[in-house]
Amino acid sequence: MERWWQLLLGLWTVMPVWAGDELLNVCMKTKHHKREPGPEDKLYEECIPWAEKACCTASTSWHAHLDVSLLYNFSLLHCGLMMPGCEEHFIQAVCFYECSPNLGPWIQKVGSSGQGERIRDAPLCREDCEQWWEDCRTSYTCRSDWLGSWDWSRGEEEPLPAGAACRPFPRYFPTPAALCQRIWSGSFQASPARRGSGRCLQKWFEPARGNPNEAVARLFAAPPASLPATVPPIKQQLTFPFCVSPSSARCGRGVQLPKAGPVRRLRGLPWLLLDQEQSAPSRVQDPC
Repeated sequence: MERWWQLLLGLWTVMPVWAGDELLNVCMKTKHHKREPGPEDKLYEECIPWAEKACCTASTSWHAHLDVSLLYNFSLLHCGLMMPGCEEHFIQAVCFYECSPNLGPWIQKVGSSGQGERIRDAPLCREDCEQWWEDCRTSYTCRSDWLGSWDWSRGEEEPLPAGAACRPFPRYFPTPAALCQRIWSGSFQASPARRGSGRCLQKWFEPARGNPNEAVARLFAAPPASLPATVPPIKQQLTFPFCVSPSSARCGRGVQLPKAGPVRRLRGLPWLLLDQEQSAPSRVQDPC
């Protein structure tokens, strides 16, 4: 019996690692991202907020500010000059995408080889989407999705795909949510949450106030709210049946949990059941 108690205690101890820590302070696996975040004291202008812990290099931050950037082989001048306020939003968005180490919960594999990565549905704060859309209302574009479908065979001056027409942004993005969610093929999601709520990401922030996206990443990397990570402290020793594995016919009984709480949910052990409705876990039906 002592052996099973040691096994259970060991799994209990490593639980915080399983709770999403691997999604925090990480960089995407792409051509321009660093392998891991670190300090960069020479980041350029709009990328400076990430200087203390950046996934981008100084060179990448400089290219993010060019009208015709080699990062994505794309020109912000595809429909003529862009208004400065509008252009600033796109530069900030590129810095956010390339430099932020707080996008782990939204990183997904891409490509048949599974070697590349991108983000999907990263929740941008309501104010970010609204101000982006407002500042770009008088600028022009020819597409509602800027990832792909550009024809660079005619050079930088004529990258428009056949049949594309330059129109004011609202013609392609009728709402702030449409702009955030369509512009880069679903990389961003328009969140109803506001800045300061701790439930949405800011694509830019004042460095002196700290990085608000760190707490948001921790929130989304944590276990679902519907499955609380803890239950109230246990006031007495309780006995649980448990199985060595979900398919095992060998069950142990009389395993004593410690008096001190709280007891953390053991992710990865769904066959160890806890009664969430009572003030403390109770004996449950033998799950074997």
